[in-house]
Amino acid sequence: MDIIEGKIIDVVKRRIFSGRIFIENKRIVKVEESKVSSNNYILPGLVDAHIHIESSMLVPSRFAHIAVSHGTVATVSDPHEIANVLGVGGIEFMINDGDKVPFKFFFGAPSCVPATDFESTGAEISPSDIQDLFKNPKIKYLSEMMNFPGVIHRDPMVMEKMTTARNFDKPIDGHAPGLQGDELSSYIDAGISTDHECSSLEEAEEKLQKGMKILIREGSAAKNFESLHSLISKNNNHVMLCSDDLHPDDLINGHINLLIQQALNKGHDLLDVLRCVTLNPVKHYNLEVGLLQEADPADFIVVEDLQDFNVLQTWIEGEVVFENKSLFNLPSIEPPNVFRSSVPPIKSLVVENLNKSVKVISVNEGQLYTSSFQYKFSTSNASIASDVANDILKIVVLNRFKEEAEPAIGFIHGFGLKRGALGSTIAHDSHNIIVVGTNDDDIQECIAQLIFSRGGIVAVDRADFNLLPLEVAGIMSSDDSYSVSKSYKDLSLKAKEYGCVLHAPFMTLSFMALLVIPELKMSDRGLFDGKQFQFVDLFVND
Repeated sequence: MDIIEGKIIDVVKRRIFSGRIFIENKRIVKVEESKVSSNNYILPGLVDAHIHIESSMLVPSRFAHIAVSHGTVATVSDPHEIANVLGVGGIEFMINDGDKVPFKFFFGAPSCVPATDFESTGAEISPSDIQDLFKNPKIKYLSEMMNFPGVIHRDPMVMEKMTTARNFDKPIDGHAPGLQGDELSSYIDAGISTDHECSSLEEAEEKLQKGMKILIREGSAAKNFESLHSLISKNNNHVMLCSDDLHPDDLINGHINLLIQQALNKGHDLLDVLRCVTLNPVKHYNLEVGLLQEADPADFIVVEDLQDFNVLQTWIEGEVVFENKSLFNLPSIEPPNVFRSSVPPIKSLVVENLNKSVKVISVNEGQLYTSSFQYKFSTSNASIASDVANDILKIVVLNRFKEEAEPAIGFIHGFGLKRGALGSTIAHDSHNIIVVGTNDDDIQECIAQLIFSRGGIVAVDRADFNLLPLEVAGIMSSDDSYSVSKSYKDLSLKAKEYGCVLHAPFMTLSFMALLVIPELKMSDRGLFDGKQFQFVDLFVND
């Protein structure tokens, strides 16, 4: 029997007391209140209420190896990134790899694969697939329902998936950026219980008032904590914290523990904050994660103090998995992948000059939303190309699942590149090839390097190129977190050398293909208006 003593933080009964915890057969058999000599704090392990593990560029086992050092013991993970590439087989890979390490990965059944009918993917998840997935105890919910028009208009396939979730008594996650009024009511009435896409307090408060739970997101690209943190105190029982998408260089520095620090610095009550990252997700998603109650699994962390939140130990199922370092080995993996595209000829990247204004995607730093404006190129040439001086750059998306595909081409503002090009096969949610660049030669070379490596992220400037291979489905690496983080950080610095002004250039690039987030985005089939939910012409008809 193991006995741990210190100041015990009970998030269920909302109290802090000195005592001992007795552990036997992976469970807490007794919690005893008594005077002890230790001044360390013992509290439930932290839970990320919504994350795409794939966005860390790490497979689950490698993600867990670094996450336990920050006190995370469990994640509520939506595997729709790998599902868009490999279907149910990709989800099974995530579950199997996660099962090889002492960490509690809980997954959702992806509701929208493909996310829309306006892009090319490597696979589909059907209603019958979802029914089969729910038979696995690791599948805890129907993951984010991005097809909000389908919900509002009661699309039969959408409703079949949601009915299946209800039949299995599984919660349904939402994804409804900016949705308000009667349409929001219709969306919620269909049975959707959460939303993590709120960017304003007004939006979040309406969704709370109508019965939703709000997941406050603070990730590498989308950062909503500053706008929404007041909900932690005002609506504590209905709020959770999440990262959604977290790149490896950020994960190295911290995870949910950093959100706790931010919330405490804002003056929120400790127990209110901790409930948002322990009790609330555990209860909402029905997770087998301990909360320091007798008979619970022995999942908890020991921290030195409540200011720096320095994690001394992380325990999962009665086993110390972190103490000064992660205490488990990384398993070997066989990377699954699919990659069929060929390098397009340079002539296919040329845009004919029609002597008309073009619609330009405008990036907003720290947001998944984009805006748009019209721009007229001041050239009499037969074609139009990137206008580097005015930060109007060419953006290209190429179908990676088809051997010969025509690239889709648009223009984008906000990257600030003065030379070179940036490319990635992380392009939400279909993960086709996406490139932004100052000239066609470097754009073509980005595409070539990504095809040759069967996935990755790359920065190219003439003969100079830097590449991080992502051999697992073209979106993850089998390397450890520190190696991937260093390579990714080097690439981000290279992008800034080229002139990029964005905090997370590759993360931002990856979301320029996410059609379900307004306003203007790029599909492999063309320019897409997320408000009208339809393709639009690149050129403006005068």
